[in-house]
Amino acid sequence: MPTRVIAVANQKGGVGKTTTAVNLAACIAAAGRRVLLVDLDPQANATSGVGLEKVPGASAYKPLLGDGPLAEKIRPTAFDQLEVVPSEVDLCGAELELAQAEGHLIRLARALEPVIASARFDLVFIDCPPSLGILTLNAFAAADYLIVPLQCEYYALEGISTIKRVLEQLQRSGINPRLQWIGVVMTMFDARTNLSHQVVNEVRQHFGPLVFETVIPRSTRLAEAPSFGKPIIYYDKHSAGAAAYQLLAQELLHRLEAQEPATSV
Repeated sequence: MPTRVIAVANQKGGVGKTTTAVNLAACIAAAGRRVLLVDLDPQANATSGVGLEKVPGASAYKPLLGDGPLAEKIRPTAFDQLEVVPSEVDLCGAELELAQAEGHLIRLARALEPVIASARFDLVFIDCPPSLGILTLNAFAAADYLIVPLQCEYYALEGISTIKRVLEQLQRSGINPRLQWIGVVMTMFDARTNLSHQVVNEVRQHFGPLVFETVIPRSTRLAEAPSFGKPIIYYDKHSAGAAAYQLLAQELLHRLEAQEPATSV
């Protein structure tokens, strides 16, 4: 089975993007797959969410600029089968420097090539910044698949058409013709409110089967887990959030297996 690269992205902040990247990565790793989480967000929330410190020089910044291999930035975590390329604030400067670099949209794809060729990982998750800047576009250019988390609130669909347009441009331009939208995940669902149900129904009408069946609940335990540096299945494995992300992980794996014949041609 080839290594698959999945970008988790939404240009809107506060929608559960990093929570989804961290917990999907951890759940799939706990299920026995070898997983790499690449934190491409200068805020480094995915890094702290798996219990790692923000250390100067530890990020993908230099490899993106062609200075050293990305593999040297990979760090173990305390969690089975889960490793990470951390982030820290120096990635803020990468947006400006990459803009002036040759092949600025495919720097991450190039940096990931030796990691993928090594067959060291089954899945690579990329946690993108909450924007459609150069770092996010690099993630899209490197990825096989895209997951978009959407919060269960009004204006949930706002901006998602922009992501769709960017994805199609990357396909058409030849920068990344293999990039596919693997799914939309509804986050922060509150079963007690009509609004959450209405938003989920609206998104399902708009995107149909592209929307994952599993919805992620609004949860105090999910919100607490990052401050302890643990994915939810290690912070509170009996919580509703842990159950939801384990179900979502299985649903994602089934979708990837269904795609396998097409991607192995």
